[in-house]
Amino acid sequence: MPRNPSTGVYSKPAGTTPSVGQVIDPAPWNALTTDLGNEITNSLPRDGSAPMAAPLKAAGGTVSAPGVGFASNPQTGIYLKGGGVLGFTQNGIDIVFDKASVYAAKSGDYTALASDDNAVHRFTAAATLTLTAAATLGANWHYCVIADGGDVTIDPNGSETIDGAATLVVKDGYSVEIICSGAAFFTNKLFARIQSKADSSAVGDFVVGLVPSNNSSSPTTHVDFSAGSARSGASFVASAASFTKRVTGTFAAGTGAGGLDAGAVAANATYFAYALRKDTDLSFDVVLSTSATVGGVTTTLLTGYTIVKCIGVVLTDASSLIRQFVMYPRDEYTFVTPVKDAVGVTISMASALLALTVPNGARIRAKLRFQYTTSTTTASALIHDPAQGVLVAGIGADGGNVGAIQAASNYAIGSQEVWTNVSKQVRHVAGATGSLWIWTDGFHFPCGRNA
Repeated sequence: MPRNPSTGVYSKPAGTTPSVGQVIDPAPWNALTTDLGNEITNSLPRDGSAPMAAPLKAAGGTVSAPGVGFASNPQTGIYLKGGGVLGFTQNGIDIVFDKASVYAAKSGDYTALASDDNAVHRFTAAATLTLTAAATLGANWHYCVIADGGDVTIDPNGSETIDGAATLVVKDGYSVEIICSGAAFFTNKLFARIQSKADSSAVGDFVVGLVPSNNSSSPTTHVDFSAGSARSGASFVASAASFTKRVTGTFAAGTGAGGLDAGAVAANATYFAYALRKDTDLSFDVVLSTSATVGGVTTTLLTGYTIVKCIGVVLTDASSLIRQFVMYPRDEYTFVTPVKDAVGVTISMASALLALTVPNGARIRAKLRFQYTTSTTTASALIHDPAQGVLVAGIGADGGNVGAIQAASNYAIGSQEVWTNVSKQVRHVAGATGSLWIWTDGFHFPCGRNA
């Protein structure tokens, strides 16, 4: 009789328990020796000389007494957890092993599931990744996102958060590891490290690229900014592509959207362009404001943005349209059509201020051409920086930049770049009363560009 396959208990055949003087019946004894031979053959050799011919069945065991252990350390080994799950114990402590990493490519929106634990998903296009409820995914669930073809917006379930925010945008070309606590989601802080690196790797104040120009399709309402970067102190932002903003609307995120920090576009106004950095994903944007300083920008519509630096300026005309211009290296603007800022204006020996078509609220170096006439011969005119105070025109005084009249009521011409005051004014004075014309060809508005 072989051993019981269910219990493993061996019962020897009947008639194989002899007594003294009994004649032995060979049949049951032969069966016994045959059974013993079979069972020895079916036993696993301790020296490992032969393998198992059928699955090895071990006791379920516990974390402190595993079903398969070691003679030298019986608390280290394998045991059966609840639900048919295999467990590993080391010195009586449960050891957890991670699931195998599974790679998959995604070309659109996707909802991450509990089965995606330890998955790596590469998104080849802009997409929204929705996270299943944290309680469903469970503590220690983790997942890697690679944005490789567009930005990926990570959107937790309901009111749940990721790094304390309602959403997280993984910019194209970057990746992030997501970890679930069972109640919320966290990341490995990749973007925080990128932002910290951008802000702390260098300091300074500059603009590279981001050159403003009239939009080719809508030159009087839209302004373009070329690709580039800007830094002010410890704040940095960059744009890999050209960007467009319009003056016919208040600020909204994205290229082609409205750009004004407040109100509606005004006539004969100055709009300073400021580079913005979105705090959540470090993306670039632009706001247009009549304020010549960062501190004066209206920030009501700019929640979640950092104002980095002024990168240019645009002016509107009497019809509230953008004056068309050409921008040259080192922040030099030239109007496509020169502006006549003085037409037969009275000029005399009494110094006076004159407003020009240049940005308001900041000192500007205006590019000017002049024409002067008077009935007095040898008289000249002087147009100069108001910061110099009141000057006197003439060769015996402070000189001039409009040539002296050689014949009564004739004309003299001249040109010069002149600094204005913050009210966009210059001063003019002449050696004799006459009439003055001034053409403004453009201006220099220094933003920090070196090219």
